Amino acid sequence: MTQQPSTPAQNSPVTVVGLGPMGLALAAALMEKGHPTTVWNRTPEKARDLVARGARLAPSVADAVAASPLTLVCLKDYAALYEALGPVGGPSAGRALVNLNSGTPKEAHAAASWAAERGVAYLDGAIMVPPPLVGDPGSVFLYSGPREVFDAHRDTLASLGDSQHLGSDPGLAVLHNAALLGLMYATMNGFLHATALVGSADVPAAEFADLAVNRFLPTVVDATLVEQAPNLDAGHYPGDLGTMEMNLNALEHIALACEEQGVYTGQPRLMRDIAAQAIADGHGGSNYLAVFEVFRKAAAR
Repeated sequence: MTQQPSTPAQNSPVTVVGLGPMGLALAAALMEKGHPTTVWNRTPEKARDLVARGARLAPSVADAVAASPLTLVCLKDYAALYEALGPVGGPSAGRALVNLNSGTPKEAHAAASWAAERGVAYLDGAIMVPPPLVGDPGSVFLYSGPREVFDAHRDTLASLGDSQHLGSDPGLAVLHNAALLGLMYATMNGFLHATALVGSADVPAAEFADLAVNRFLPTVVDATLVEQAPNLDAGHYPGDLGTMEMNLNALEHIALACEEQGVYTGQPRLMRDIAAQAIADGHGGSNYLAVFEVFRKAAAR
């Protein structure tokens, strides 16, 4: 029977496996909050500064995971997790492992099964901030897996930032990670493309950023998405204030403007094609949010 980890005391010892930029930030934040911290990395030299500040460098990964009730693994992917911990069978039974890397829900489920076979309590996690923000109380960390494992180590995980448990399904954290990073890249690409478009008329990026980010987005985009989100679940897209056909017309003009100004047209053409697909699917009289149906039904198509 798999043993559940006991609730750690405040300032419980923690082990960090993997000392890339994020792993170094995790260990530093834990040490700053008073947690005795053991570290291990395939290249020991990366731990030099942490050791000088009081961290313990384990001679082996087996020694590292045996040193603490909770081990945080921060490597590049799930294959690296198995490569690092596989030879020692993972942390000892009754201890907990939190895996913090990107990947897919299928990989997270496989890792949870791998841990269960070894009697290890497992959480999958995602870090939603860059290394310099690790340890900030407002920095978002996502976790999924057994609630009792999260609760047992809540205080320790809170040393890293705002810890949010998404549910017992171990794939939820990495799924949210993919979704949120996709949103980030799409938003950044939208801003960069828009800045290039106005830049074709010598408008400074700083000037446009103030208008776009500080004024337009909060008023027109952010408020609309939050307000209309329940309609996505309900499949309700009333076109009273603007139809998909009207939006397609706007998207065609955006693509034409880019062509005239010599700016990359692939992005606006893609948005135009998505709207056209929504119309072809029968949403011509709906508002623009009906493109949600194109996205979520792609597999069926």
